[in-house]
Amino acid sequence: MNTQSENIADLAIALAKAQSENGTVHKDAKNPFFKSNYASLAQVWETVRPALTANGLSVVQLPSQDTTGYYVESMLIHSSGQWIKSRLYMKPVKEDPQGIGSLISYARRYALQSLVMVCSDDLDDDGEMAMGRSTSVPQARTTVTKVLAPVTPKEDPNWFTKVEAVIAPKAESATGYLISKGEIKVGQLWTDLPAGKYRDNLLVSPEKFLAAVAKWEAK
Repeated sequence: MNTQSENIADLAIALAKAQSENGTVHKDAKNPFFKSNYASLAQVWETVRPALTANGLSVVQLPSQDTTGYYVESMLIHSSGQWIKSRLYMKPVKEDPQGIGSLISYARRYALQSLVMVCSDDLDDDGEMAMGRSTSVPQARTTVTKVLAPVTPKEDPNWFTKVEAVIAPKAESATGYLISKGEIKVGQLWTDLPAGKYRDNLLVSPEKFLAAVAKWEAK
């Protein structure tokens, strides 16, 4: 899958200007199960839309499904016709309208923030709904205890934010490469890569990691 048009010079200039005008996304919604706040999709879009529009940029997000799973494909398009895009795969715990709808909403917000590199200071606790960990408060407490027990103090759940800008344009290929290596499971994303050699190498040199991905694609 091509992730960008042949030339993105005009888009790059416009995006740089838009990013200089964007601010931090404010948290406007609450997760009642985890008693925390997060930035909704509407809030993220209202934060980035004025600067994008002023610089001839628009966003298209299309949810779909293939043999790998459910995904949202996001495109950043410039008025010149130049574009970049990425595909974000996610797996719903329960394949019903509510579960898939929650997954799509979360994926759209996450992908939009990554595509235009806008940041918020929330912990994305609403994503727990898409991951099936919020059916009730007692169950949530029990599940959190089980999930956190094996995690060491050095574990960084947001490690991937350090290399997102480099990896995002090749996110789909990076995911496929890691699945082929058995580092992540089908339905997971490259951001689910556990601590270990592959993650260490990725953090040290994302460019070398992408070179390995490119060799894998060429086979």
